[in-house]
Amino acid sequence: MPKLRHGNCRALGMATLVMLVFVSLSAVLGSGQTAVTTYHYDNYRTGWNQNESVLTPANVKAGSFGLLKKVKLDDQVDAQPLVVPGVVITAGNYKGTHDVVYVVTENNTVYAIDVHTQTVLLKPNFGQPIVYPLGCGNNAPDVGITSTPVIDPSSNTMYVMVYTRNTKAAPIYQLHALDLGSLTDKVPPQTVAATHTLTDGTTFTFNAKYQRQRPGLLLANGSIYAGFGSFCDFAANLSRGWLLGWTAGSLTPFPSNQIFDQQATSPDSFFLSSIWMSGYGLASDDAGNILFVTGNSDYSGTTYDGVTNIQESVVKVSPTLTDVMDLFTPSNQSTLEQYDADFGSGGVLVLPDQPGATPHIAVAAGKDGNMYVMNEDNLGGYSPTQNNVLGTYQIGGCWCGQSYFVDSDGIGRVVSSGGTVAEIWKVQTSPSVSLSLAATSPQLLTVQDPGFFTTISSNGHANPIIWAVSRPINTLPATLHLFAFNPDSGTKPMKQLFRGNAGLWPNLGGNSNLVPVVANGQVFVASNKQLRVFGLLIGKTTKKK
Repeated sequence: MPKLRHGNCRALGMATLVMLVFVSLSAVLGSGQTAVTTYHYDNYRTGWNQNESVLTPANVKAGSFGLLKKVKLDDQVDAQPLVVPGVVITAGNYKGTHDVVYVVTENNTVYAIDVHTQTVLLKPNFGQPIVYPLGCGNNAPDVGITSTPVIDPSSNTMYVMVYTRNTKAAPIYQLHALDLGSLTDKVPPQTVAATHTLTDGTTFTFNAKYQRQRPGLLLANGSIYAGFGSFCDFAANLSRGWLLGWTAGSLTPFPSNQIFDQQATSPDSFFLSSIWMSGYGLASDDAGNILFVTGNSDYSGTTYDGVTNIQESVVKVSPTLTDVMDLFTPSNQSTLEQYDADFGSGGVLVLPDQPGATPHIAVAAGKDGNMYVMNEDNLGGYSPTQNNVLGTYQIGGCWCGQSYFVDSDGIGRVVSSGGTVAEIWKVQTSPSVSLSLAATSPQLLTVQDPGFFTTISSNGHANPIIWAVSRPINTLPATLHLFAFNPDSGTKPMKQLFRGNAGLWPNLGGNSNLVPVVANGQVFVASNKQLRVFGLLIGKTTKKK
């Protein structure tokens, strides 16, 4: 994670101002701030901020840690917030240097918010969202910016995918390259377009009306990548899983792309093989290959061949999108198809290099709750009789994605979040690769689909904290909660450090795939029409005499 120079923290005029009731300790930090520029912190998708020196298990507790501020937004948020310190804002009424949290909404609005004062610095809108696309209600009601954008700090550019209408009122996707300081387009936005040849030689054309861009965007190899799926599996005869790429900066589309159901016919005219992963970001490995998980295709369970239809699979694609390099498909893929039990409901985590004979490891889980540990250099292919993977572990139904951190013993941990609990799995690499369960959280109450998302903060390998946002219970007002757990508490279950209201989620028909973001002593949770900022509470209201 890159560190950027700290911006101007405004000093309070102590002779005239009233001190705030609670002040975020991060507001008085010096240099060495952490930026969060992509989904789950890095392209491996570890979800790990290992540069958090302020928040510790000792001070994240009731009375010392809590809500600092609520910021009103114009619509539901499905994307993860991003944080960049030291941004020079060049437009609007608040020009100057700010530490900024960026939040995007389903109304196609991009917010730049000062992390210390919670002032909305900029909030341009990029077009009318689409209301209930194809009648699909799991975004309730608007679909605009769904995926997490990605920021290139070297060029001060945010890449964001907008769903809106063209001049003929037809739905379109537009990829924008926005200047961080003004949130204006650096180059003309690129309208998403693509074609691919099917098995019978006919041409299949990308149609934004039937495609949902849900996974977090990926910036790798000097390029932007996006995955596409469907709206509620509606119009499954017209929707297929796409992986597209553009050159960063110019937004020039790649000459090659991948479509994961290339078959011209299907027993039920049902194609898909979507990339959706509950919003988890596309991942990349050290060679720049792109990894993700595909979902269901024809519900007869008969169309998989691993070449022209690659459903229910972890897939690795070359950086140029010209070749499928490798895949893993569970042996029960046909059953997953027949019961709509998508493997693709979860994302794939690429672990940082591990010691031992198998340095490259990947982990993924889906609706049936099986978490597969794979050799990322040889994912395992497909066998109808066995799974050629390093291990299989049951974690509970996973509309979710894993995280990773290294603890004080120097050993890596995978954090799963299937069902209603977070589990800490120690990575063993000798004599062979395996996972051993080290700790389990208390249950997070939810009646939406099983699973949720976690992040980890630590100071190097010290003082780790597991953060999670629960999905709501099935009553209105549907309240979300932010949780913090100590994975090293030595208790069963692990000690709960904090639980607090993280906002509302009235859209009970659509999962709240929310990721808490920890940066520089603060925790950011964006939900329905609101950003909540949490941190250490110091001081009480006093008046300067």
